[in-house]
Order: sequence, then structure tokens, then C-alpha cells
Amino acid sequence: MIPETTLKIAGHDHEKVRRHLYPGDGCEAAAILVCTRVPGSPQQLLVQSTLLVPHKDCARREPDRLTWPGDWLEKGIEAGEASDKTLILIHSHPGGLFTFSQADDESDAEVMPCIFSAYGTLHGTAIMTPDGAIRARVYSPKLERRTVDKIMVAGDDIRVWWGDAPWNAPRGRPLAFTKGMTTELGRLRAVVIGVSGTGSIVTEEAARLGFGSILLIDFDTVETKNLNRILNSTLADAAAGRSKTEMMAAAIARYRGPGVAVPLNASIATREAVLAVSQADVIFSCTDTLESRMIAERLSAAFLIPLFDVGVVIPAGTGPNGPRIEDVMGRVDYVQPGGSNLFDRGVYTSAGLREEQLRRDDPAQYQQLQDEGYIKGLTEEAPSVITLNMAAAAACMNEFVARAYPYRHDGNAGAARTIFSLAAREHDYYPDAFCKTGDDPLFAQGTAEPLLGLTMLDEPEGQS
Repeated sequence: MIPETTLKIAGHDHEKVRRHLYPGDGCEAAAILVCTRVPGSPQQLLVQSTLLVPHKDCARREPDRLTWPGDWLEKGIEAGEASDKTLILIHSHPGGLFTFSQADDESDAEVMPCIFSAYGTLHGTAIMTPDGAIRARVYSPKLERRTVDKIMVAGDDIRVWWGDAPWNAPRGRPLAFTKGMTTELGRLRAVVIGVSGTGSIVTEEAARLGFGSILLIDFDTVETKNLNRILNSTLADAAAGRSKTEMMAAAIARYRGPGVAVPLNASIATREAVLAVSQADVIFSCTDTLESRMIAERLSAAFLIPLFDVGVVIPAGTGPNGPRIEDVMGRVDYVQPGGSNLFDRGVYTSAGLREEQLRRDDPAQYQQLQDEGYIKGLTEEAPSVITLNMAAAAACMNEFVARAYPYRHDGNAGAARTIFSLAAREHDYYPDAFCKTGDDPLFAQGTAEPLLGLTMLDEPEGQS
């Protein structure tokens, strides 16, 4: 079952809160999560900032009880009231109890009315155990209570805790490549941007791994020239000019059933597509344009969604005997909210975006750009690159599995970027800190206007 309420936290915020809540003295500690609300299904709470309550300011800190200081509740209200943010009061359970205690219920009965008397329609509380696991619940102004269905942290690892899990159930991640992984994936939503050479393979992998919902975004149609690299495409699809997303969704329905794959025949550079992607748990960017990559990373930042971007290239040159292949390369970038992004890493530049726009305004030049999309320096309308696409797509999906169901011996921190060269038989890995990044103004902004900070996504006049 796809959850109805989700709390999302960037990895760096989760770790900051965990360190504060567990200072080593064995007593409970407190913090406040200031969250942006995103309407829809699921309703999302995005942690935009955190307030760490100084340990000395709590009148009472014991191994199984804590008293919230009134002045810090007021600070939380000040931080959230102006923009109607949801406040989640989180405290530690040093003993490891992964459920709310009677003392927690009594505390909530005291502090929640204080917050609602100031403002808001939705606030909540949460507990964290020493391993970083979180359980949360939210309240209405009438103090009607419901459990947050899913808590998701996107950091070096992607961690998920489910609200319906028994309090005494093991809280470790399911083992990679097992039935447990498949079962959990059935409750997650994936998005694939670009359902062509690499994207069709990533989509196939996502469907067969078991994602519960897969949104497919592409505005293009199947053509004869790309039948050699788009999985499941047929001569009939090309003859009919069938959309790539509808073709792929129909193929997935044949072995997963209807409704798993959702086709959206549109550009990612549309308001409809952006709002649809905002509900995702993970984004796979398999696009061949810089603008699409820029929008994908903005979606990742604004909605705290982990992003996996994949690309391939075959540089060609001229040798003594004519054209020759210089290299055969693939790249996978993992972008976690609040970390370095694709622009920081040089995947695209402002100059590149301007050049792409100029070429798009000249259809003839843009078509040439598309034809050279795989083999740089050599125009090839139907390049035979499916083997390279397969390698890159598998690397992309395995990177997701490694993050969500960790299996690397040395952890994930050192593999924010993977670059492989088939010609040189090399794989190189780079950590998230390999380039500097500043604060992102889009971080956890959700659906704030202008959407993603882009006026081109403004709602048409006369619509609401």
C-alpha cells in the first residue's frame, strides 16, 4: 500500500538532530523540526530547518522523561508561524523504545494545545531511538491523532521507517536483492524522466524490481531509428507514432498488471510534470537535455527527493585511418538534498543551457545535436549503443539499491559520482564533497511559487 503521509528529512539534518539528541549522558533531549507541507497524496512534510533545544534549557531531562521548555516552544512558533509551517517536536528514547510512551502522551496533551493556540492546522511529535530510527504522529487542532505512515531520510544512505511496523520489529534495512527488498519497493514511488535508450532500461529494471508505482515522463514518440535501443518498442509502435511512455506502460502492465506504470506524455519542463514528480520517493533522470537535468535537480532540492542521474558518451575523433572511437564512457551521479548538485559537479553549465536553447530555436541544428547525442563528433541516426546503455542503466539502478539497501564494504559516502570507461577498463568514484556547494534557496520549499524558482512553470492566467 502506498502511504498517505510522509515525513522527509535530508541526511545532513537527520545526522545533526541525532547527534544532538544523543549527547552521551543517557537522558532524553529535544529538537524541533520546522516542516513545509506539500498537499496531495501522499501529503508530505519536508523538514526545512531544525531547532536544537539546548540540553541545559530543559527543566527536566531523565532517561525516560523530558519537560519541554516554554521559551523554545515559542521560538518554534516564531520560526513557523509566518509561513504556516508544521512543527514536529522530536525527542530521544535512549532506552530504544520505538513507540510513544504514556509519558509522551501526557506531554503531547500539554504542549500541542499551546502550539495550536498560536497557529496552524497540523503539528506533531516524534521520537528517535539511538540507531536514528524515527516514529512520528500528527495532530489536528481538535487533537485528533494519526500516525505518519512513512519517514524517509535521503543521505549517503536512503533510510525508511514505516508507521505500521510493530514497535518491537527489527529496524534494520531489508537485505539487498531479497524478497524483503521487493516487498518494501512495492510501497515506494519512482519517477523516470526520459524513457528512451537508457531510460527504457531503467524503467524495466524498476518495474521488475517491484516499485509500487512508476511515473514515466517523456514527450517524444517511438521512431524506427530508435527501435534498436528502446526496450519493448516495436515496428507497430513506430508506424503509429506511439508515445514512449504509453508504449512502456503497456509493456509493464503485461507482467505487473495495470496501474503500476503511469505514463505522462509531457516535457519535464511543464507544471503538470513537476507537480506529478513532487510526490515521488526517488527520481531517475535518464534525459538527454541539460534543461531536463536542471529541473530534475531542482525537484530533488525542493521536495527532498534522492536523485540518480545517468549519462553515456562515446567521444569520436580522427586517426590515421579515418574516424575512430576515443572512449566509451558512462556516468552515474547520486544527488542527495542539501549536497552538491549536477550544476556544482559540472554536468551542465549556464553557458550550456543557453547554447541548448539556441539550438532548440533552430530545429535543423537541434536535430543534429540529437543525432550526435551518443557519439560526439560523428552523426549517427541509429547508433548501436544498447550494450553501453545497459551497462549505464544497471550501474544507475545498482547505485540506488546500494543506497537504500546498503551492501558496500566501505559504505556509500565515497560514491556520489561513478564514471566508468569501457575503453580504459576503469571505474572511478568521487565523494559528495569533491566540490563545494552553497545553501540552496530551493531546499524543502515544496510548491512555493514560483514553482522551482522558474517563472516558466507559472500557472496560466485564469486557472487556480
